[in-house]
Amino acid sequence: MTSDTDFTGKRVLVVGGSSGIGNGIAHAFRHRGASVHVWGTRATAADYAGSEGSDLAGLGYTCVDVSDPEMIDEAPSPFEGLDVLVLCQGTVVYRRGEFERQGWDTVMAVNLDSVMDCARKFRGALAATKGSIIIVSSIAGFKANIGNPAYAASKAGAVSLTKTLGQAWAREGIRVNGLAPGLVDTKLTKVTTENPERRAGALASIPQGRLGTPGDMAGAALFLASPLASYVTGHTLVVDGGLSL
Repeated sequence: MTSDTDFTGKRVLVVGGSSGIGNGIAHAFRHRGASVHVWGTRATAADYAGSEGSDLAGLGYTCVDVSDPEMIDEAPSPFEGLDVLVLCQGTVVYRRGEFERQGWDTVMAVNLDSVMDCARKFRGALAATKGSIIIVSSIAGFKANIGNPAYAASKAGAVSLTKTLGQAWAREGIRVNGLAPGLVDTKLTKVTTENPERRAGALASIPQGRLGTPGDMAGAALFLASPLASYVTGHTLVVDGGLSL
């Protein structure tokens, strides 16, 4: 009997799949038979060689700066059709830089504006296959974040966009859902995970007592894209080890 998480023959694009959570999700689909392509910010896949959290073996790759909507529009489609679109792009500006216009604009362009731009670009292809979109947000979208107003606001916007697109495109056969990671050990969270005091404080607030991994997030993505979630639409699944409780 075929597994509900067998993606053999499916075509998957992971925006932001060159490292971290997105890379973990990309390989999870690849290991289950999908043809997987990722978008990243470096010129070639070879430029990620040796980078922590980056493994592009077996993945197609295109350099697309999603902060530029024209680059999104001009980027070639990786396949003749598309079954799953994972939107995992993200950035953050530390040292209170998001309170300034440049920092705010940078984060919002990547974390929210480009999510809509990418979803719009592939809407037709996904409608043709009755495909699925997964928007990766964050538990920061559900609460205040004292040092990163743009990050929190952009992730709250991504959660709301998931609901709205889920409702708007359901009749076209496109399921739009999201997942909201908690504290996952990636290059974006090194400011916490590599600071012993901050790391200890974070772990103390996570009921499961450990950091999340890209693999944890990948499991949720596989579920949301699979027939197991065929009646789930517009929902953002919190995957945080209990941190937000």
